[in-house]
Amino acid sequence: MFIFDLTNPLTLLLVVLATALLIFLGQEIKRSSVAIIPLIAFLALLIVHVVQVSTLSTEFVYLASTIYKCIAIDFLFILVTFFSYLWVDDLEAKKNNIRSIDNSLDWFWKEI
Repeated sequence: MFIFDLTNPLTLLLVVLATALLIFLGQEIKRSSVAIIPLIAFLALLIVHVVQVSTLSTEFVYLASTIYKCIAIDFLFILVTFFSYLWVDDLEAKKNNIRSIDNSLDWFWKEI
């Protein structure tokens, strides 16, 4: 059974670097559509991991703890990428003088 194992340190490092680069690219060109790519990827990865753990056969029970750890890491990445998407969306809205999707975190962005 193939698992995209985010508990592997090398894989985790590569995923963090790719996510940071995409968020940085979105911030530099001020396009929130670039910053939403990792968010959608982590949501899809979460769905894959949940389906894998729910359809786990008895011969692969030893992989359950690894998949649960991957699900926890997926949730962490979803949280981080969601906030970064909101941040880049705020930057894009200020650049184009349009209303942002969500202005409820203005107090937070002013502190950053």
